[in-house]
Amino acid sequence: MNTRILLVEDEPAIAEIVEFALTSEGFQVLWRSLARDAETELAAGSCDLLILDLGLPDGSGLELLKRLRRVSELPTLILSARNAELDRVLGLELGADDYVTKPFSPRELAARVKAILKRASRPAAVVETGSAETSFDLDEVRAVIRYRGHALNLTRYEYLLLKTLLAQPERVFSRAQLMDQAWPDPAASFDRAVDTHIKTLRAKLREIDPQCDPIRTHRGLGYSAQLRNLP
Repeated sequence: MNTRILLVEDEPAIAEIVEFALTSEGFQVLWRSLARDAETELAAGSCDLLILDLGLPDGSGLELLKRLRRVSELPTLILSARNAELDRVLGLELGADDYVTKPFSPRELAARVKAILKRASRPAAVVETGSAETSFDLDEVRAVIRYRGHALNLTRYEYLLLKTLLAQPERVFSRAQLMDQAWPDPAASFDRAVDTHIKTLRAKLREIDPQCDPIRTHRGLGYSAQLRNLP
């Protein structure tokens, strides 16, 4: 069965270009021009990826994405004429996997779609780190990290940052390296975004154990996960 892509775009000329580019690559494209029709298709759960315009006649694409992320991690690419940094950052923060601005290259769009689908199809795993008492348990199937037996209530980027740090304990990751792992398009974000997410992540860890800080700051270098000799 072909991979099904839901395209939500109100301009027929652009929809035709996208549809041609993706069907040429073997994808099946379902086009909808209104947010309400798109939500009907999303509720049916028959699509493998969403391409979403932001300026729709009956609502905001960002609001549609926000509602979608409450119930689904469906891979999503935003395709929009809005090219301001704030729009790109907001779209990615709300859970988009990539952001492409108009005008765009159809070949590049198809390549980005294939890259998102490849990432989404990677085998899931469960990784345990540390001792029984102090372990972080990473469950990639459910996208959940447990600390000392407690499931952490993490945002998308907190989860990806902590997952990256835990994959190689004691390795110092620069902000740029962390952004490469956690942000689909690091150029659309900024270094301080890493600091902000690390700060909120630490606060959530302290709620479970106020005496322990497993994330170490290396001034001028970046961050690492320190799991040895935890109390």
